[in-house]
Amino acid sequence: MFLSRTLGRTLFAAAARSKHYATTAPAGGREVRNPLQEFFEADRSPDDDKPVVYGRGWKASELRLKSWDDLHKLWYVLLKEKNMLMTQRQMLNAQNLRFPNPERIPKVRKSMCRIKQVLTERAIEEPDPRRSAEMKKMINAL
Repeated sequence: MFLSRTLGRTLFAAAARSKHYATTAPAGGREVRNPLQEFFEADRSPDDDKPVVYGRGWKASELRLKSWDDLHKLWYVLLKEKNMLMTQRQMLNAQNLRFPNPERIPKVRKSMCRIKQVLTERAIEEPDPRRSAEMKKMINAL
């Protein structure tokens, strides 16, 4: 895990040197993060011996309670999570290291499939055929 963090840091070291993504605190007091850091998990202390427990995937019944906008926001959060996990897995495979918690990727994929299912159900139930076609087109673009 230490090697993956070290390699991850070297991947975005050049971008961190740029003026726009500097990690110094700007006048507003908020720290600007390098966008490449989102492709890697936050560093954990090497002293942490406790295993990290990750959550479960979203159920379709839970997703049906959410609004259209909330489902789209959740879709992009899951997409970001999936990209981060795939990047980390590829980086560790290149170093012949074991990817920790590989069961997270199927959870994210299932949740994304369930979001598409719920959105498709809503598009089918739409009484206006023009709006229904627009919704289906948008869902297929995801």
